[in-house]
Amino acid sequence: MPIRARMRLPMWRTLLTAALAALLATLLAPGAAHTAPRTPTAQGTAKESRPVYSYADAIRESVWVDTRVDGDEDGRTDRVAVDIVRPREPAQHGREIPVIMDASPYYACCGRGNESQKKTYDADGRPVQFPLYYDNYFVPRGYAYVAVDLTGTNRSDGCVDIGGRSDIQSAKAVVDWLNGRARAYTSRTGADRARATWTNGRTGMIGKSYDGTIANGVAATGVEGLETIVPIGAISSWYDYYFAKGAPLFNSGPDGLSNGIESPEARARCGRVQERLVEGAPRSGDWTPLWTARDYVPDADKVRASVFAVHGLQDLNVRMKHFGQWWDALGEAGVARKLWLSQAGHVDPFDFRRADWVRTLHRWFDHELLGYRNGVDREPMADIERAPDRWTTDRVWPPRATDTVTLRPAKGTAPGVGALGTRRGKGTETFTDDRRLGETDWASAIDTPTPAKAGFTTRPLARDLRLSGSSKVTVTVTPSAPTAHLSAVLVDVGPATIRDYAAGGEGITTLPTRSCWGASTDGDSACFKDTEARTKAVDYTVFSRGWADLGNHADDHHGRPLTPGEPVTITLDLAASDHVVPAGHRLALIVGGTDRNLITAPADTPTLTVDLARTFARVPLVGGAEALATAPHATVPRESRLDGVAPARPLNPRPGGRTS
Repeated sequence: MPIRARMRLPMWRTLLTAALAALLATLLAPGAAHTAPRTPTAQGTAKESRPVYSYADAIRESVWVDTRVDGDEDGRTDRVAVDIVRPREPAQHGREIPVIMDASPYYACCGRGNESQKKTYDADGRPVQFPLYYDNYFVPRGYAYVAVDLTGTNRSDGCVDIGGRSDIQSAKAVVDWLNGRARAYTSRTGADRARATWTNGRTGMIGKSYDGTIANGVAATGVEGLETIVPIGAISSWYDYYFAKGAPLFNSGPDGLSNGIESPEARARCGRVQERLVEGAPRSGDWTPLWTARDYVPDADKVRASVFAVHGLQDLNVRMKHFGQWWDALGEAGVARKLWLSQAGHVDPFDFRRADWVRTLHRWFDHELLGYRNGVDREPMADIERAPDRWTTDRVWPPRATDTVTLRPAKGTAPGVGALGTRRGKGTETFTDDRRLGETDWASAIDTPTPAKAGFTTRPLARDLRLSGSSKVTVTVTPSAPTAHLSAVLVDVGPATIRDYAAGGEGITTLPTRSCWGASTDGDSACFKDTEARTKAVDYTVFSRGWADLGNHADDHHGRPLTPGEPVTITLDLAASDHVVPAGHRLALIVGGTDRNLITAPADTPTLTVDLARTFARVPLVGGAEALATAPHATVPRESRLDGVAPARPLNPRPGGRTS
């Protein structure tokens, strides 16, 4: 099924309206410009917008949009700063244009992109530099670019509330203003109105990390006029950013992130909001109303916009679970979707596949916002990176031939070194949580008895095995202490060259050379540092992960103390993935305790006994059970330590970073 599985009727109506209006304009006034209000331009057989407008002469302006929310409780509704750059010529001829929008908290505190660019202004406060390339590339092609400061950041009123009502309303109010449903002003405190008479209201939101998260949240409101979103490495549920079934993923909560991005002015007035963030997000990992208000997945059925999602398969900041659950919910809601999955970590596609990305994004916006019939909606749904800079495509994702298969662990010839297959195992395996170790330590010793993990591998595969989608691992385990955390990882055991996602660039190296993407001015260059893949030869690849607090065995949302010696059963949700285990390699399942630097340790140091008969993994295999063919007489390596990427670095709870 191509991504155009659900054609939105309003697009066809607006195209027809635009075409008729253009025809009437030609008949009544030859040579006159098309002026039909709030509709995309009729494009006929045109395939691509061209850079025909002057970027140097573009209109650069700022407005402050009323969010209709008083987040800082000062008695007046908050206004958010909106910096705009748009071509001058369309308005001069009475033509309306669509909008590309990036709503972000990072424009002043931290910067955007691989070079951490920030907004700059002239002496009169007019915008000069818009971070990233969207303005340089798309404004000459007939788009407006809008950069929104979320509440509590840069030049906006209000308080940061980490994905909550004020954050989402910051951007939604701008979409409403672009469509004539909200008010804006020419200054932060003045009464002079600003009207968006230059736009047809058709808006596409884009952004990486926090910015893409806001795009997800705004789309989940069902706001009219938001035609498409392009979330890159984006959060779909803020609980899942901070916790995995009760297990803390960071040493601080949303209040810590708020402190890092809020403007000094907002920080001075937003103490009560900070307190509510602390109170509403207890470090116990229990689900609270704060998390319900920041979970966009249940509202996927409200989404009217198409979605072009991008995520790193090895993103250890905004984990792949965010993509997987959002993607599945959108599919159930019939939303038109497209995706790119890279081997990198938390990296923008501009920095791992630049030329193809800009070309594809250009065609996507042309189709969704200008109405060009360029065929992008009939192309394969998914682009997936199989090896550094080697990509494949799928007509649909996951592929239709994918089926869930149950794999079961069994005892092997040495403690902690077991087998993985389809037959039910017997007996137990025991390990002791060692908070100094993590997934790389466990995987490097997959064939070695070690006291900190239980590992299970298939025999070498007779043919390639592809896992595509989300896996679940159900474990029955007896703890020796009242608190325990549990981890499960899937590993491809065999040699490969992969992107070094654990290195500083998370799979890329930034080069000193530059390439240019669009037009420049003295204050806003279109030239950005080039990148190349940073690779590493490895003996194994961890490709999917899941974690839990064992105290959440009875309730995903609320934990309780364990009774030492009493067995419990819990299911870990592993992150979505798409990985091919080549013929000759082995597929491994590892169960461990604290995954160093990826979850925090429990209060105790428990020993855990795994009941193999009641432990299993349900994995999505392309081709189903028949695809799981092993070579019965293949040689299995002797005990040895394997080489992989470096252990995960300690992560700060900030969905951004150097490559944001």
